[in-house]
Amino acid sequence: MENNTKNVQQVLILIKPDGLKKSLTGNILTKLSEAKLVIVAAKVVQVSRQLAEAHYEHLKGKPFFDELIRYIQGELHGKPYNRVLALVYQGDNAIELMRKLAGATNPEEADPISIRGAYGRITTKGVYENVIHCSSDPSEAEREIKLWFEPSELAEAAYASRKIIVEKLEKTVWA
Repeated sequence: MENNTKNVQQVLILIKPDGLKKSLTGNILTKLSEAKLVIVAAKVVQVSRQLAEAHYEHLKGKPFFDELIRYIQGELHGKPYNRVLALVYQGDNAIELMRKLAGATNPEEADPISIRGAYGRITTKGVYENVIHCSSDPSEAEREIKLWFEPSELAEAAYASRKIIVEKLEKTVWA
């Protein structure tokens, strides 16, 4: 009997400030499209220190932590590159497929045809400018997606959510 079970996953992809500064967004999206997955969310985000630290909480205490926070916030690249393009892709084996396309974290160790191998670099200060972030496993994908997106921002819900009433919510609206 054939096993037709699907491993549908969601994965967070961030095109980092260096990817935006180098005008690689189109190239990266084209490469990511090879996975034949569906985009279920996308937005441009100016990364707060709080979001950056939450995203990289597993690296807190490492000697490069502060430099990493400054990097993801775009402080190393200046305006208008102090932002990221955050995307959520969904499909069968999404994490594995996207990690293969992204390549190894260290651009010098990445396959030359991967995104990081083709476009990444290590600065003279030793910072990995690897242009893209990709969730490492299903639990990290869920944690990261919930950090970067509200449930209403995803076209396809993958995780449990609930409706609440928020009183005295301050909100910016169009003038």
